[in-house]
Amino acid sequence: MYRKILVAYNGSPESRSALDELVRLAPAPSAEVHLAGVVHYPSAYLLAGEYVPEVALTDEREHMESDIKDAHALLAGKGINVIDHLVVGEPADVLTKLTNELGIELLILGHPRSKSFALRWWRGSVDAVLIERVRCSILVAAEASRGQL
Repeated sequence: MYRKILVAYNGSPESRSALDELVRLAPAPSAEVHLAGVVHYPSAYLLAGEYVPEVALTDEREHMESDIKDAHALLAGKGINVIDHLVVGEPADVLTKLTNELGIELLILGHPRSKSFALRWWRGSVDAVLIERVRCSILVAAEASRGQL
């Protein structure tokens, strides 16, 4: 049984699937479960080489805080003790750092299957980058349409 689990969550249906998988795993009460929300700099600003306005970062942070709070409440309602992490940066970088620092044994994340090939090729996939970087097991959650929670 996994003792340290990290769930990547951003409020999307795909990350909701990651919560579903965590619940299905039914971690032991002694398991250390972490929920990570990443405040990502708006890519439109970065691609244009522009300064990212503080207002945009504040708005993104507030949105992510709300999503993490909702996910935390949902998991707590299922009897799962959760430690929240709200961090700023590139998702792959931040999640890699968290898995190393926390000694994570299992990383659970959702994957958007509807992305076009061109978009995946241009931007890359956070999932693919994580597979190369992290040194723990990774569970990529299936489609969110199952609605198990």
